[in-house]
Amino acid sequence: MESIRSLLGKKVELKISGCKIPFIGELVDLGSDIIVIFSESRYVYAPVHHLQHMKLSTDSEDSSPADREPLVDHTHISYRKMLMNSRGIFTEIDLGGPNLLHGYVTSIMNDYFIFFSPLYHSVYIPLHHVKYICPLPPNMTPSYLNQHLFQLQQPALPLSRTLDQQLEKFQNELVIFDLGESPLKAGMLKKVDNRIIELVEAGGNTILLHCDHIKSIHLP
Repeated sequence: MESIRSLLGKKVELKISGCKIPFIGELVDLGSDIIVIFSESRYVYAPVHHLQHMKLSTDSEDSSPADREPLVDHTHISYRKMLMNSRGIFTEIDLGGPNLLHGYVTSIMNDYFIFFSPLYHSVYIPLHHVKYICPLPPNMTPSYLNQHLFQLQQPALPLSRTLDQQLEKFQNELVIFDLGESPLKAGMLKKVDNRIIELVEAGGNTILLHCDHIKSIHLP
């Protein structure tokens, strides 16, 4: 990690797996499992294991405003601690699919966390699938969230410590995986056996999926 640490305070180009466009900004902090850059007036937190490449940027434009106070505490920063500190802050999350998630981190379990989205409601997200997470400053928060129509809701089912255990609670429920990006990832969850998911889709066909490749789960 010393090779990354040597770039602290410098403008870098950061390419994250699953993201088509690299981030360009100042490398402002580094933890054992997380990289923090300040890019386009916001802090971007990327798990180290999704780092594809990072190099000094040749972009000379400086778009950083004077006010750069982070929204979360950076003391002894780590991925899990950053998630804990971001609770209650409107946040953007990228899971590497076509759609970004916007909402709030509500609960953090052993290997997954729950994210409340106004569009999808409670979304169960494996920790290792998050490409980056970005708490948004108040001036970037959508105006409709100031209305009483938006209400933070807790999951209907009790939470399990691990995602495997939580998936077992969803047996015989209609579920949507990966925000519905594929028609083969929505249907009735029939069974979970040794991390293999048996899903019956709308046409009645049975689809087998491996838990490791599920990026998110929510109930319709």
